[in-house]
Amino acid sequence: MSGLKLFNTQGGVTEVVPRLAEVEADVQGLIEAHMETTLGVRFLASEYSTGPVHGGRIDSLGIDENGAPVLVEYKRGTDAGVINQGLFYLSWLMDHRAEFGHLVRDRIGATTASQVLWSAPRLICVAGDFTRYDIHAVREHRRSIDLVRYRLFGDDHIGLETVASYTGQKAAPAAARRRAAGVPSMRRQDGALTELAAAVDEALLGLGDGITRIQRKQYRAYQRLRNFACVCPPQQTKLLVYLKVDPKSVDLIPCFTRDVTGLGHHGTGDLELQLRTERDLERAQDLFRLSYAAA
Repeated sequence: MSGLKLFNTQGGVTEVVPRLAEVEADVQGLIEAHMETTLGVRFLASEYSTGPVHGGRIDSLGIDENGAPVLVEYKRGTDAGVINQGLFYLSWLMDHRAEFGHLVRDRIGATTASQVLWSAPRLICVAGDFTRYDIHAVREHRRSIDLVRYRLFGDDHIGLETVASYTGQKAAPAAARRRAAGVPSMRRQDGALTELAAAVDEALLGLGDGITRIQRKQYRAYQRLRNFACVCPPQQTKLLVYLKVDPKSVDLIPCFTRDVTGLGHHGTGDLELQLRTERDLERAQDLFRLSYAAA
């Protein structure tokens, strides 16, 4: 990470050199205060006790954009134990689903608590750095694990960089991905739209490594740390895709792109794409890449 240039009121420029935190709590405090912005996770609790028998404290608990439980562990520098520690707590969390559900209900509401996505719990490790052994280790676990490197800039700015992101699932062959791209509950009345959905799925998964595909009843989310695309089941004449792109930053085209900021819809994202043909998918590629980079 290079230095951050800050402009002062006198027109001068000061370069702030990235640094590690003095203590782990500084990193934790900054991220917990801005968890939804930085990680796409709604904050639930800090230093959550796992009880006298288990004898531990989870650094941060949250729930992500798709309703999956999220456990965040922090280390000031490089610490080989952060992954195992996080997995230890994640195992406890999976055995205490009712307790987590009560926490979600109390902090967010009963509706969210009733829709917790227990099939995709996540561990996010935030540290000064990771070794190649850490990166190799997360590939061997059947859990969704994100390794995130941080740096502090000045007193109240933090930079995050995803080092590795693994779903804990083996990659499916292309043919299997195409079969999986159709939402099970949808009616396959239009073969062309089914094929288009499969092509969109392949395009989104092909944007980079470590992309997680999360299936919910109303939509499928694609994420790497945060959601960058959500695809709804095909409608009669079109496929709706929602992206994390500022609609004001693109030229909106009728019947192709739409600003849905503040409008209710399934999934996340303020830019709606309406895809009807393979040509629409070609036009959408740059927007896919833009959303992936932003997330």
